[in-house]
Amino acid sequence: MTVVEKSIAFLGPSGTYCDEAARSFAVELGIEDPVMVECTSFDEVFDCVDRGKCAFGVVAKENSLEGSVTATLDNFAFRSNASILAEKAIDIHHCLVMHPDATIEDITTVASHAQGLAQCRRYLNERMPGRSTLTTSSTAESARLAAANKTIAGIANAFAAELHGAKVQQLGIEDHFGNKTCFALIGRAGSAPQIRGERYKTTLALFLQADKAGALHMILSEFAYAGINLTMIQSRPTKQQLGDYMFFMEFEGSVNDLSVQTALNCLRLKLREVKVVGSYPVE
Repeated sequence: MTVVEKSIAFLGPSGTYCDEAARSFAVELGIEDPVMVECTSFDEVFDCVDRGKCAFGVVAKENSLEGSVTATLDNFAFRSNASILAEKAIDIHHCLVMHPDATIEDITTVASHAQGLAQCRRYLNERMPGRSTLTTSSTAESARLAAANKTIAGIANAFAAELHGAKVQQLGIEDHFGNKTCFALIGRAGSAPQIRGERYKTTLALFLQADKAGALHMILSEFAYAGINLTMIQSRPTKQQLGDYMFFMEFEGSVNDLSVQTALNCLRLKLREVKVVGSYPVE
């Protein structure tokens, strides 16, 4: 394998949940010594794949508590031609991490990714009242900040704390146990699937010809007629004008299934664009 063929872009720095997912995907891809490329945003992960800098990228797709990751959806819809090759759910266990010499009384600010802060609201309100919050690009970045500043606590995983030299003050501070984030392995459009499975899921981005009564019903009817089970539907603004929306849909099945091909062909006759974001194996 060349360096590019072994490269995986992820939201850094090292120690993020995205890093954890990327390393797990590398095992499934059979890459023994992956070249891990740290990115500062999901936009950058997509750019690395689209421009051919990396063969693969890993992006957060959905969280069980906070819902879909809009930055990822918007890249799939409007910016990127990358396809989903596989997906994986990672258990999220947040920790309060601090400078090795810091105490709770030293902390004036709690930093983390927006979703990390949101997923620990109850803990922060009850155990860290009066502290300001700081949004960082990733949970691992908050661990790095905490390791360097006695007044900042981070919300991150224990792996990130160890990597960046912070101490774990308290384990499992998330408000809801069973919290999971679904990560997508992405590759350039036309890439042959690298991972195979018994069950498949397909993700679509659907763009209407015009906003009119019954448009969503028409779309749903095609799936119902084909006997396809939808697992997700979400609208997103097209960024063209107020009130103009497109739809993301996910369903059980592969684009190679005859019923799916029939439904997609019918939708292509009625919609402005039917973009297959990916048809991929699931756990």
